[in-house]
Amino acid sequence: MKILLISTNTASSPYPVYPLGLSMVAQALRERDHEVRIFDFLHNRRSLSTLESVVKEMQPEAVGLSIRNIDNVNLVHEERYIEHVTEIVQQVRRFSKAVIVAGGSAFSILPEEIMETVGADYGIVGEGEIAFPELLEQIDADNAPPVGSIIRQRQPIDCGGLPSAYYEPELMRHYLTSGSVASVQTKRGCPLNCVYCSYPALEGARIRPRPAADVVDNIETLIGEHGANFIFFTDSVFNDDQGQYLEVLREMEKRRVQIAWSAFIKPSGLTPEIIQMMKRTGLKAAELGTDAACDTTLRGQRKDFTWQQVQTASHNLMDAGISTAHYFMFGGPEETPETVQEGIDNILKLPCSAAFVFMGIRILPDTELYEIAVRENIIERGRKLLEPVYYLSPKVDREWLEQTLSTAFEPYSHILFPPDALDDKLQLLHKLGHAGALWDLLAPAAGPKKAQNS
Repeated sequence: MKILLISTNTASSPYPVYPLGLSMVAQALRERDHEVRIFDFLHNRRSLSTLESVVKEMQPEAVGLSIRNIDNVNLVHEERYIEHVTEIVQQVRRFSKAVIVAGGSAFSILPEEIMETVGADYGIVGEGEIAFPELLEQIDADNAPPVGSIIRQRQPIDCGGLPSAYYEPELMRHYLTSGSVASVQTKRGCPLNCVYCSYPALEGARIRPRPAADVVDNIETLIGEHGANFIFFTDSVFNDDQGQYLEVLREMEKRRVQIAWSAFIKPSGLTPEIIQMMKRTGLKAAELGTDAACDTTLRGQRKDFTWQQVQTASHNLMDAGISTAHYFMFGGPEETPETVQEGIDNILKLPCSAAFVFMGIRILPDTELYEIAVRENIIERGRKLLEPVYYLSPKVDREWLEQTLSTAFEPYSHILFPPDALDDKLQLLHKLGHAGALWDLLAPAAGPKKAQNS
């Protein structure tokens, strides 16, 4: 069967991201002898007319849509993406009778609402490497479920048998020359209980690691065949408590594979010895999902570490010469005017290359935050959430919070509120050939702006 897979993502902040999930589905389809072509909207300059040409030329029998983001989860500067997906479906319909199947992480969060909005024929919730090929077999055998059906992956995939991503050469070349970095996944699943997070609902609460040898095979392929010089591990948390990440690092050391890399890293457990092991394999930049800025709000978000552990991790990373970014969300559960000020003071004292500050937390279904919001009468149960709704603690006034954060962080060039404050400059740096989020370039400028100009 001829399959056109479309990466619908048009967001390029903080840098364009290679469609890894879609590429893993592409490989699963290729292994079943389907003819597969990937159409990426960022690669094709967000052009619907180019999509028209591809559809006319290929005449696919099925079209798969990878929907990565619902919106940009930025209350201060909101952007929405589902309307663009609807335009893609309409464009495909104009020039093809192909069956259209929606999937991806965003679709799995709000499948019924997105299905109703974009008008696909079928939807797949969860992992698509097995469910999508099986659906195509049913369609081919005239045994398809009713149009409009949403298929849910019956059980989590054993990642030991998960195919490697199909790193399409032209697409990878585009991303590596457009400010991006190569992406590798080492595991799926997340056992943490962060109050706002949809990862456990999407991937399950049990860690399912890929074999370390397969992961390092991917890294060697990216280096040898695609010329990658920087990779990002896309796991929800790289340094899991079970220590699966250490197997990957040991395999890299065993094979003498070294490449600059970054990942989402949890503050707890980062001993100087582990950081040195990370550094030997190429760790250049650590992105810490700290999320809250004092012990009270860390507990409110159900984090399993303390502010002291955040400080220790940040000191250890910076002492080792690793650029370090933190992400903070003000206004979550247990936030008060007092914790806001405590959090501001903590961030100002924290050693880091950059800190990105958000206001409010996007409410998603199947999360504890959703239940808290219902209990506190912020939303009513059953409310549709395709249009973004943000949790702000009832004890904090929105206008006061925005003004307080703006006033507190405006003098500091390495603390960004709102978090997209540097987007225009980053886009320029990407055009000049720099890759990645580039927040590490802020490190030399950390400190009050007025001090830099004196």
